[in-house]
Amino acid sequence: MAVQWSGGHSSSILCLAVSADGLVASGAEGGELSLWDGAGSAAGQLRLPGRDDVTSVVFSGQRPSSLYSAHGEAVSVLDVRCLREPLERLRVNEEEINCLALNDADSALAAADDSGAIKVVDLGSKKVTRSLRHSNICSSVAFRPQRPQSLVSCGLDMQVKLWNLQKARPLWSTNLQECDTGEESPQAAGQFLNPPLAHSLSVASCGNVFGCGAQDGRVRIFRVTGARFEQELEFQAHSLGVSQVLFLPGGYWLLSGGNDGKVLLWDVGKQQKSPAKSLQRRKGQAPASSRKHGKLHKVSSGEQAGVVPKLTIEHGEKVNWLSCAEIKGSRRVLVADQSSSVSVYPLPE
Repeated sequence: MAVQWSGGHSSSILCLAVSADGLVASGAEGGELSLWDGAGSAAGQLRLPGRDDVTSVVFSGQRPSSLYSAHGEAVSVLDVRCLREPLERLRVNEEEINCLALNDADSALAAADDSGAIKVVDLGSKKVTRSLRHSNICSSVAFRPQRPQSLVSCGLDMQVKLWNLQKARPLWSTNLQECDTGEESPQAAGQFLNPPLAHSLSVASCGNVFGCGAQDGRVRIFRVTGARFEQELEFQAHSLGVSQVLFLPGGYWLLSGGNDGKVLLWDVGKQQKSPAKSLQRRKGQAPASSRKHGKLHKVSSGEQAGVVPKLTIEHGEKVNWLSCAEIKGSRRVLVADQSSSVSVYPLPE
Protein backbone atom coordinates (compact mmCIF):
# COMPACT_ATOMS: atom_id res chain seq x y z
CA MET A 1 0.00 0.00 0.00
CA ALA A 2 1.43 3.35 -1.00
CA VAL A 3 1.93 6.27 1.33
CA GLN A 4 0.78 9.50 -0.32
CA TRP A 5 2.67 12.76 0.01
CA SER A 6 0.05 15.41 -0.65
CA GLY A 7 -0.37 19.14 -0.33
CA GLY A 8 2.64 20.27 -2.32
CA HIS A 9 1.00 20.52 -5.74
CA SER A 10 -2.30 21.29 -7.41
CA SER A 11 -1.50 19.60 -10.75
CA SER A 12 0.28 16.57 -12.21
CA ILE A 13 3.78 15.91 -10.91
CA LEU A 14 6.21 15.43 -13.78
CA CYS A 15 9.62 14.85 -12.14
CA LEU A 16 11.42 13.98 -8.92
CA ALA A 17 14.92 14.22 -7.47
CA VAL A 18 16.53 13.25 -4.15
CA SER A 19 19.49 15.10 -2.63
CA ALA A 20 22.43 13.55 -0.79
CA ASP A 21 20.84 14.91 2.39
CA GLY A 22 17.58 13.07 1.74
CA LEU A 23 15.54 16.07 0.66
CA VAL A 24 13.08 15.34 -2.17
CA ALA A 25 12.20 17.85 -4.89
CA SER A 26 9.17 17.49 -7.14
CA GLY A 27 8.26 19.52 -10.21
CA ALA A 28 4.77 19.79 -11.68
CA GLU A 29 2.70 21.46 -14.35
CA GLY A 30 2.29 25.22 -14.18
CA GLY A 31 5.74 25.95 -12.77
CA GLU A 32 5.07 24.31 -9.40
CA LEU A 33 8.12 23.20 -7.41
CA SER A 34 7.95 21.59 -3.97
CA LEU A 35 10.40 20.23 -1.41
CA TRP A 36 9.66 17.33 0.96
CA ASP A 37 11.43 15.99 4.02
CA GLY A 38 11.84 12.27 4.63
CA ALA A 39 8.57 12.15 6.54
CA GLY A 40 6.63 13.41 3.53
CA SER A 41 5.97 16.86 4.94
CA ALA A 42 6.17 19.83 2.59
CA ALA A 43 9.43 21.69 3.31
CA GLY A 44 9.01 24.47 0.75
CA GLN A 45 7.02 25.55 -2.28
CA LEU A 46 7.65 27.89 -5.17
CA ARG A 47 6.03 28.78 -8.49
CA LEU A 48 8.72 29.42 -11.05
CA PRO A 49 8.55 32.47 -13.34
CA GLY A 50 6.57 31.99 -16.55
CA ARG A 51 4.59 29.10 -15.08
CA ASP A 52 6.00 26.66 -17.63
CA ASP A 53 5.80 23.00 -16.66
CA VAL A 54 8.70 21.83 -14.49
CA THR A 55 9.96 18.87 -16.51
CA SER A 56 13.20 17.91 -14.75
CA VAL A 57 14.93 18.59 -11.44
CA VAL A 58 18.41 17.53 -10.31
CA PHE A 59 20.39 18.19 -7.13
CA SER A 60 24.08 19.01 -7.11
CA GLY A 61 26.14 16.09 -5.83
CA GLN A 62 28.84 18.33 -4.39
CA ARG A 63 26.48 20.98 -2.98
CA PRO A 64 23.20 19.28 -1.94
CA SER A 65 21.57 22.64 -1.28
CA SER A 66 21.81 23.56 -4.98
CA LEU A 67 18.90 22.48 -7.18
CA TYR A 68 18.63 22.82 -10.96
CA SER A 69 15.11 22.96 -12.35
CA ALA A 70 14.07 22.87 -16.01
CA HIS A 71 10.91 24.78 -16.96
CA GLY A 72 10.16 25.62 -20.57
CA GLU A 73 13.42 26.54 -22.30
CA ALA A 74 15.08 27.74 -19.09
CA VAL A 75 17.01 26.20 -16.21
CA SER A 76 16.66 27.89 -12.83
CA VAL A 77 19.32 27.49 -10.15
CA LEU A 78 17.84 27.44 -6.65
CA ASP A 79 19.06 27.30 -3.07
CA VAL A 80 16.79 24.87 -1.21
CA ARG A 81 17.80 26.35 2.15
CA CYS A 82 15.87 29.45 1.16
CA LEU A 83 13.45 28.57 -1.62
CA ARG A 84 12.68 31.92 -3.18
CA GLU A 85 13.42 33.52 -6.54
CA PRO A 86 16.06 31.62 -8.58
CA LEU A 87 19.65 32.60 -7.88
CA GLU A 88 20.22 32.60 -11.61
CA ARG A 89 18.56 31.43 -14.80
CA LEU A 90 20.30 29.70 -17.70
CA ARG A 91 18.74 30.14 -21.13
CA VAL A 92 20.66 28.01 -23.59
CA ASN A 93 17.96 25.79 -25.13
CA GLU A 94 15.61 26.89 -27.88
CA GLU A 95 12.77 24.46 -27.11
CA GLU A 96 11.26 22.83 -24.03
CA ILE A 97 13.76 20.89 -21.93
CA ASN A 98 12.90 17.26 -21.19
CA CYS A 99 15.80 16.14 -19.02
CA LEU A 100 18.71 17.58 -17.02
CA ALA A 101 21.88 15.77 -15.98
CA LEU A 102 24.87 16.81 -13.85
CA ASN A 103 28.27 15.14 -13.95
CA ASP A 104 29.94 13.87 -10.78
CA ALA A 105 32.34 16.80 -10.66
CA ASP A 106 29.49 19.34 -10.78
CA SER A 107 31.39 20.97 -13.63
CA ALA A 108 28.91 20.37 -16.45
CA LEU A 109 25.14 20.42 -16.87
CA ALA A 110 23.43 18.75 -19.85
CA ALA A 111 19.95 19.83 -20.95
CA ALA A 112 18.09 17.74 -23.58
CA ASP A 113 15.16 19.36 -25.41
CA ASP A 114 12.34 18.93 -27.92
CA SER A 115 14.48 20.02 -30.86
CA GLY A 116 16.76 17.04 -30.30
CA ALA A 117 19.56 19.23 -28.95
CA ILE A 118 21.63 18.52 -25.85
CA LYS A 119 23.21 21.72 -24.59
CA VAL A 120 26.19 21.11 -22.33
CA VAL A 121 26.94 24.07 -20.05
CA ASP A 122 30.20 24.67 -18.21
CA LEU A 123 28.98 25.61 -14.74
CA GLY A 124 32.07 27.71 -14.06
CA SER A 125 31.72 30.02 -17.03
CA LYS A 126 27.95 29.43 -17.53
CA LYS A 127 28.66 29.02 -21.25
CA VAL A 128 27.66 26.29 -23.68
CA THR A 129 30.71 24.17 -24.44
CA ARG A 130 29.01 21.53 -26.59
CA SER A 131 25.80 21.29 -28.60
CA LEU A 132 25.01 17.64 -29.32
CA ARG A 133 22.04 16.50 -31.38
CA HIS A 134 19.40 13.85 -32.08
CA SER A 135 17.24 14.02 -35.22
CA ASN A 136 14.06 14.06 -33.14
CA ILE A 137 13.06 14.93 -29.56
CA CYS A 138 15.84 14.05 -27.10
CA SER A 139 13.98 12.53 -24.17
CA SER A 140 16.77 11.57 -21.77
CA VAL A 141 20.45 12.23 -21.07
CA ALA A 142 22.72 10.90 -18.31
CA PHE A 143 26.37 11.32 -17.37
CA ARG A 144 28.29 8.17 -16.59
CA PRO A 145 29.43 7.98 -12.93
CA GLN A 146 33.15 8.68 -12.39
CA ARG A 147 33.47 9.82 -16.02
CA PRO A 148 32.66 13.54 -16.09
CA GLN A 149 33.33 13.83 -19.83
CA SER A 150 31.15 10.90 -20.88
CA LEU A 151 27.39 10.77 -21.29
CA VAL A 152 24.65 8.73 -22.97
CA SER A 153 21.40 9.95 -24.51
CA CYS A 154 18.29 8.64 -26.22
CA GLY A 155 15.37 10.09 -28.13
CA LEU A 156 12.25 9.66 -30.21
CA ASP A 157 14.48 9.06 -33.23
CA MET A 158 14.96 5.59 -31.65
CA GLN A 159 18.67 6.34 -31.30
CA VAL A 160 20.82 5.65 -28.25
CA LYS A 161 24.15 7.50 -28.31
CA LEU A 162 27.42 7.56 -26.41
CA TRP A 163 29.23 10.91 -26.25
CA ASN A 164 32.55 12.28 -25.07
CA LEU A 165 32.52 16.02 -24.43
CA GLN A 166 35.84 16.41 -26.21
CA LYS A 167 34.08 15.50 -29.47
CA ALA A 168 31.01 16.99 -31.17
CA ARG A 169 29.97 13.72 -32.80
CA PRO A 170 28.84 10.61 -30.92
CA LEU A 171 31.48 7.97 -30.27
CA TRP A 172 28.87 5.29 -30.90
CA SER A 173 25.15 5.03 -31.60
CA THR A 174 22.53 2.40 -32.27
CA ASN A 175 19.00 2.40 -33.65
CA LEU A 176 16.68 0.39 -31.39
CA GLN A 177 14.53 -0.66 -34.33
CA GLU A 178 17.55 -2.23 -35.97
CA CYS A 179 18.90 -3.97 -32.86
CA ASP A 180 19.20 -7.67 -33.56
CA THR A 181 18.33 -9.94 -30.65
CA GLY A 182 19.54 -12.98 -32.53
CA GLU A 183 16.23 -14.44 -33.66
CA GLU A 184 12.84 -13.34 -34.92
CA SER A 185 10.37 -12.20 -32.29
CA PRO A 186 6.66 -11.32 -32.51
CA GLN A 187 7.59 -7.82 -31.42
CA ALA A 188 9.82 -7.31 -34.45
CA ALA A 189 6.85 -7.00 -36.81
CA GLY A 190 4.91 -4.99 -34.26
CA GLN A 191 7.67 -2.42 -33.95
CA PHE A 192 6.53 -0.83 -37.17
CA LEU A 193 3.17 -0.16 -35.50
CA ASN A 194 4.61 0.51 -32.05
CA PRO A 195 8.19 1.68 -32.72
CA PRO A 196 10.80 1.67 -29.95
CA LEU A 197 10.82 5.40 -29.32
CA ALA A 198 13.34 5.75 -26.48
CA HIS A 199 11.96 7.51 -23.40
CA SER A 200 14.37 7.03 -20.51
CA LEU A 201 17.96 6.15 -19.62
CA SER A 202 19.70 5.22 -16.40
CA VAL A 203 23.37 4.36 -15.78
CA ALA A 204 24.44 1.84 -13.13
CA SER A 205 26.86 2.91 -10.40
CA CYS A 206 29.76 1.11 -12.13
CA GLY A 207 29.38 3.52 -15.07
CA ASN A 208 29.76 0.80 -17.70
CA VAL A 209 26.19 -0.52 -17.80
CA PHE A 210 23.07 1.45 -18.68
CA GLY A 211 19.44 0.69 -19.34
CA CYS A 212 16.94 2.17 -21.79
CA GLY A 213 13.14 2.03 -21.70
CA ALA A 214 11.12 2.43 -24.90
CA GLN A 215 7.62 2.80 -26.28
CA ASP A 216 7.46 -0.84 -27.37
CA GLY A 217 7.34 -1.88 -23.71
CA ARG A 218 10.85 -3.31 -23.75
CA VAL A 219 13.89 -2.63 -21.61
CA ARG A 220 17.33 -2.92 -23.15
CA ILE A 221 20.57 -3.18 -21.21
CA PHE A 222 23.86 -2.06 -22.74
CA ARG A 223 27.49 -2.32 -21.69
CA VAL A 224 30.08 0.30 -22.63
CA THR A 225 33.49 -1.00 -23.67
CA GLY A 226 35.90 1.77 -24.59
CA ALA A 227 34.41 4.03 -27.25
CA ARG A 228 31.40 1.83 -28.03
CA PHE A 229 28.59 -0.10 -26.37
CA GLU A 230 26.78 -3.34 -27.09
CA GLN A 231 23.35 -4.63 -26.16
CA GLU A 232 23.56 -7.49 -23.67
CA LEU A 233 19.99 -7.96 -22.53
CA GLU A 234 16.52 -7.21 -23.87
CA PHE A 235 13.16 -8.17 -22.41
CA GLN A 236 9.49 -7.28 -22.53
CA ALA A 237 8.88 -5.37 -19.31
CA HIS A 238 5.50 -3.65 -19.75
CA SER A 239 2.38 -4.11 -21.86
CA LEU A 240 2.57 -0.41 -22.83
CA GLY A 241 5.45 2.02 -23.21
CA VAL A 242 8.26 2.14 -20.63
CA SER A 243 8.28 5.74 -19.41
CA GLN A 244 11.03 5.41 -16.78
CA VAL A 245 14.02 3.24 -15.88
CA LEU A 246 16.19 3.71 -12.80
CA PHE A 247 19.21 1.77 -11.57
CA LEU A 248 19.37 1.57 -7.78
CA PRO A 249 22.72 2.62 -6.28
CA GLY A 250 25.43 0.04 -5.89
CA GLY A 251 24.41 -2.77 -8.21
CA TYR A 252 22.33 -4.02 -11.10
CA TRP A 253 18.83 -3.72 -9.64
CA LEU A 254 16.69 -1.80 -12.10
CA LEU A 255 13.28 -0.18 -11.58
CA SER A 256 11.00 0.32 -14.56
CA GLY A 257 7.77 2.29 -14.72
CA GLY A 258 5.26 2.07 -17.54
CA ASN A 259 2.22 3.56 -19.13
CA ASP A 260 0.44 0.38 -18.00
CA GLY A 261 0.51 1.70 -14.42
CA LYS A 262 3.06 -0.83 -13.14
CA VAL A 263 6.38 -0.34 -11.37
CA LEU A 264 8.67 -3.38 -11.63
CA LEU A 265 11.99 -4.31 -10.04
CA TRP A 266 14.47 -6.38 -12.09
CA ASP A 267 17.77 -8.05 -11.25
CA VAL A 268 19.50 -7.53 -14.59
CA GLY A 269 22.88 -8.66 -13.28
CA LYS A 270 21.72 -12.15 -12.40
CA GLN A 271 23.31 -14.96 -14.38
CA GLN A 272 20.92 -16.22 -17.06
CA LYS A 273 20.96 -20.01 -17.53
CA SER A 274 20.66 -20.05 -21.27
CA PRO A 275 22.71 -21.32 -24.21
CA ALA A 276 23.36 -17.75 -25.32
CA LYS A 277 26.83 -16.57 -24.40
CA SER A 278 27.36 -13.09 -23.12
CA LEU A 279 28.87 -10.61 -25.50
CA GLN A 280 31.82 -10.22 -23.18
CA ARG A 281 32.56 -13.97 -23.23
CA ARG A 282 32.63 -13.94 -27.03
CA LYS A 283 35.38 -11.37 -26.81
CA GLY A 284 37.43 -13.59 -24.52
CA GLN A 285 37.82 -12.14 -21.05
CA ALA A 286 35.41 -9.73 -19.42
CA PRO A 287 36.75 -6.41 -18.15
CA ALA A 288 37.39 -5.97 -14.43
CA SER A 289 34.11 -4.15 -13.86
CA SER A 290 32.18 -7.06 -15.38
CA ARG A 291 34.02 -9.64 -13.29
CA LYS A 292 33.41 -7.67 -10.12
CA HIS A 293 29.70 -6.98 -10.55
CA GLY A 294 28.65 -10.15 -12.39
CA LYS A 295 27.91 -10.68 -16.05
CA LEU A 296 25.01 -9.51 -18.15
CA HIS A 297 23.80 -11.89 -20.82
CA LYS A 298 22.28 -11.12 -24.16
CA VAL A 299 18.80 -12.61 -24.14
CA SER A 300 16.75 -13.09 -27.29
CA SER A 301 12.97 -13.17 -27.34
CA GLY A 302 12.83 -16.94 -26.97
CA GLU A 303 14.78 -16.79 -23.72
CA GLN A 304 12.71 -14.14 -21.99
CA ALA A 305 10.99 -16.67 -19.75
CA GLY A 306 13.96 -16.38 -17.39
CA VAL A 307 13.66 -12.60 -17.08
CA VAL A 308 10.97 -12.00 -14.50
CA PRO A 309 10.41 -9.07 -12.15
CA LYS A 310 11.51 -9.52 -8.55
CA LEU A 311 8.84 -7.11 -7.37
CA THR A 312 5.62 -5.91 -9.00
CA ILE A 313 3.88 -2.75 -7.81
CA GLU A 314 0.40 -2.31 -9.25
CA HIS A 315 0.48 1.45 -9.12
CA GLY A 316 -2.54 1.92 -11.39
CA GLU A 317 -1.53 5.22 -13.00
CA LYS A 318 0.80 6.11 -15.86
CA VAL A 319 4.27 6.65 -14.38
CA ASN A 320 5.82 10.07 -15.07
CA TRP A 321 8.97 9.68 -12.96
CA LEU A 322 10.70 7.27 -10.59
CA SER A 323 13.16 7.97 -7.82
CA CYS A 324 14.58 6.17 -4.82
CA ALA A 325 15.21 7.52 -1.32
CA GLU A 326 16.49 6.22 2.00
CA ILE A 327 13.73 6.90 4.53
CA LYS A 328 14.01 5.81 8.16
CA GLY A 329 16.79 3.39 7.29
CA SER A 330 14.93 1.68 4.44
CA ARG A 331 14.80 2.23 0.69
CA ARG A 332 11.59 3.60 -0.76
CA VAL A 333 10.41 3.96 -4.35
CA LEU A 334 8.99 7.40 -5.11
CA VAL A 335 6.49 7.54 -7.97
CA ALA A 336 5.13 10.61 -9.77
CA ASP A 337 2.08 10.17 -11.97
CA GLN A 338 -0.86 12.13 -13.38
CA SER A 339 -1.99 13.09 -9.87
CA SER A 340 -0.78 15.90 -7.61
CA SER A 341 0.65 13.49 -4.98
CA VAL A 342 3.89 11.53 -4.66
CA SER A 343 3.35 7.81 -4.00
CA VAL A 344 5.90 6.08 -1.75
CA TYR A 345 6.39 2.29 -1.71
CA PRO A 346 8.74 0.16 0.42
CA LEU A 347 11.50 -1.81 -1.28
CA PRO A 348 12.52 -5.23 0.07
CA GLU A 349 16.01 -5.37 1.55
